[in-house]
Amino acid sequence: MKKKYIIIILILAAIGTWSSCKNSFLDVKPAGSLDESVLSNAKGCDALLIGCYSLLDGWSISNTTWGPQTSNWVYGDIRGLETIKGSTEIDQPDINGIETFSETATNGFLNEKWRLCYEGVSRCNNLINIVNSALKGGHIDQDQADTYLEQARALRGWYHFEAWRMWQKIPYLDEKTNTATVGNDVDPGPMIIADFQEGVKLPLNMGAVGKFNKTVCQVFLGKAMMQMNHDYAGALPILQEASSTGTKPNGTAIGLAPTYGEIFDIVNRNGIEAIYTVQYSVNDGSGGANAGYGEVLNFPYINGGCCGFANPTQEFVNSFRTSGGLPLLDNSYNNNPVKNDYGLDKAPLGQPDPFVTDKGPLDPRLDWSVGRRGIPYWDWGIHTGADWIRDQTADGPYSPKKQVFKKSQQGQYTDVGNWTTGFTANGYRMIRYADLLLLIAECQIETGDLVNAQININKIRARAANSDGWVKMPDGTNAANYQISQYTTPFAGKANAETALYMERKLELGQEGHRWFDLNRWGITVTELNRALNYERTMPWGSVVYGSSTVGPEDVTYPIPQRQLDLSNGKLTQNR
Repeated sequence: MKKKYIIIILILAAIGTWSSCKNSFLDVKPAGSLDESVLSNAKGCDALLIGCYSLLDGWSISNTTWGPQTSNWVYGDIRGLETIKGSTEIDQPDINGIETFSETATNGFLNEKWRLCYEGVSRCNNLINIVNSALKGGHIDQDQADTYLEQARALRGWYHFEAWRMWQKIPYLDEKTNTATVGNDVDPGPMIIADFQEGVKLPLNMGAVGKFNKTVCQVFLGKAMMQMNHDYAGALPILQEASSTGTKPNGTAIGLAPTYGEIFDIVNRNGIEAIYTVQYSVNDGSGGANAGYGEVLNFPYINGGCCGFANPTQEFVNSFRTSGGLPLLDNSYNNNPVKNDYGLDKAPLGQPDPFVTDKGPLDPRLDWSVGRRGIPYWDWGIHTGADWIRDQTADGPYSPKKQVFKKSQQGQYTDVGNWTTGFTANGYRMIRYADLLLLIAECQIETGDLVNAQININKIRARAANSDGWVKMPDGTNAANYQISQYTTPFAGKANAETALYMERKLELGQEGHRWFDLNRWGITVTELNRALNYERTMPWGSVVYGSSTVGPEDVTYPIPQRQLDLSNGKLTQNR
């Protein structure tokens, strides 16, 4: 997509230069800019729209780090204690502070994230101005203009919302804003909501899976209303309509995939479950720039491969312990931790040390979320333990799995000839249907409809209970003692329902970039993360990773980057 955008811009620039030279060779255009008249037509608007969408994958040519990733594996998962950074202390050191709740305003990852969000805002505002110019000049009609403007405003809403979730105290920039004078002292929430409301005017069928449509914008709108305003009553009907009448952006049906594991297979990146997937592509001449650049570090360190980041925490793994098929909502799962192979090295001649996997009851979603010793790992064979981990003493004993490609998919869905095979076509599932159902259930709980909330939660659990989708050993038997059932007893009040909902999102959406943002919405970030942190620190690797870190009230936001404060000449103020 980015490559296509760059090519179109270059072509348009060449056309503009040729036209001006034909009129007068003295009519010299400024270097590095484009004549607005070149862009003020459908072709130019299409090119600029591609540029707006292209930043959704978290990659920009100005990137110097992996900081802007849209999948939020750092800001949502590591910060939410679902994963450990991994690798080594000196590798991507900016993540260390985020992991230990000690980051400062000079953290480079935070500055890169801010830059990408506002580069996206800037591109959307440029598109809006060009569309209005093209409409005024008669180069596009009103229907075309409306489609461009609705997408541009929805995208602008998303980039602002992403920034708000990180920092809350942010400037809102529209196409008329004087960026030299704007500050961050005005609540951006109403403007973000208004942008998503414009996006809801889009049709259901946009003709391409990579565009926003009405359904995508409804989910964004509902989530923004919940996250920023706790407006559950207002969000509920919007999300329910998205669920009942919505479609994917290409007009095809949405719903729960039959089995859990299939969701994460690259071939299903645009499957029925994926309401919106950020599109990645490989082997397209972009050198991996159009692939999953933001996630290339998050693969097992098999025999020295790259790169050993984003390893699941023991606390997260323990959460999949069940009793009578149900999760342990009182957090007692940490009293019976899932067995790991910490400290067991691979034996000589390639034979692994003796290790017996955990025999206790487990939610089957565990082994699609986590790579652990003794369990099949896609088609790579049995996970053999320490030789898949860069350094167990700092990284723990587990590997990430959800975004990892199959061995049989190398070359077709991975970028050939790059410095790592981690450049893949496995696009980020920004919105899954299960996420939508759980957002609806959350709204139902907060508005008093516990019965239907339980029904929606049970839909998620029923899918996970489909044994056809459980991880199997080579002989066809279940890889572990999987036990999962639905809730049959009505929730015992709102608090019990909330606890069940919170756990279900952790089990279903774990390591998909949601956790820290969810905790902030629920107002339990400090208590929940300190609880998890205190447990994780008891692990052999825990003191190495977390030291004496604690979570405080200030940790519900990240500090505004110092670089941005300096550039604003005092217009922006720190949010802590």
